[in-house]
Amino acid sequence: MLKEIFEEPTVVRKTTEGEVERTRQVAQEIKSKGYEIVYITGSGTSYHAGMASQYALSNLTDLMTSIIPASEFQRWVPARFQKKVLLMAISQSGESLDVLEAVEVALKRNMDVLAVTNTAGSSLARKSKYLIRPRSHREVAIPATKTYVTQLASIFMLSVELAHPPTATEEIIYLKEGLNKAPLLLEQTLRSLGTQIRDLAKSHLRKNFIFLLGSGPNYATALEAALKLKETCTIFAEGFAAREFLHGPLRLVDERTLVVLIASPDEIDVCLGLSKSLRSFGAPVVFVSESSPNSARLSEYSDDVILVPAGLPKVFSPMLYIVPLQLFAYYSSVFRGLNPDKPEKLTKVVK
Repeated sequence: MLKEIFEEPTVVRKTTEGEVERTRQVAQEIKSKGYEIVYITGSGTSYHAGMASQYALSNLTDLMTSIIPASEFQRWVPARFQKKVLLMAISQSGESLDVLEAVEVALKRNMDVLAVTNTAGSSLARKSKYLIRPRSHREVAIPATKTYVTQLASIFMLSVELAHPPTATEEIIYLKEGLNKAPLLLEQTLRSLGTQIRDLAKSHLRKNFIFLLGSGPNYATALEAALKLKETCTIFAEGFAAREFLHGPLRLVDERTLVVLIASPDEIDVCLGLSKSLRSFGAPVVFVSESSPNSARLSEYSDDVILVPAGLPKVFSPMLYIVPLQLFAYYSSVFRGLNPDKPEKLTKVVK
């Protein structure tokens, strides 16, 4: 798992550099078809990648998007459509049973399918009209890490290519430059935060109840980080939209819990007040944010602050913000005497 986390800069670079033409061609074909609705589906980590992707597509394109877990797809999607519909199906292996069943339902309902899979010859790729390929290569550890960030990179690239006409040329350039900088920012994150994350995991070794709160695109980060902690540490970890946590779950917070607040610079003011309340109940609070003029205030309202490098547009920030939390899950597992590569009861592909 640790080896694959440290491969993320390389595989993201291979994706952003090697998939430009394929992504551009797929975007052109999608534009020419005039799709009005895009459904997004996946399971587990791929579902969380889909959630972050929905945020990007909703903010950068004219497409109406909706995400549904693969196992629930046939129950939620209308049997008949008057509109032209595309299903984006996300699966690292391309062999997930739930995703393949969702694709079969989509095809029966006259939807076209866009596969997002690392495996070109997979069942998912063969059933799909369009294909974009995250270049994560083989992932051995059961907890998905590098496959997640390359899925994000691939779909973010597609989102930029599909950006609606009113989007200024300058903004498109800014977004593409941001994606091109992602591998370097990932390298800087891994190089600068390893020791701090290791120490953080050791200091919270006895915490078996962890809440992770995020907003906007990093709501998906909170969900994915919680999944990594469940998979690797066998603890209760749950992700929430930050303000939604106040509507009931706040009742569970006390000195036995750890709360991680994921706050992009524009969300810091909202999160500071929330952190103050959480700490008043005895819970230690850890912030994950990025270097900014506003980030200096975080240490006054938290027990620890993890800062990733600035430079990614907010819409793409889940690709970077997840990295310290992947490391936290890894070290938390190892310090508990567990094997994060092979969590009991779990398999790499669910069939």
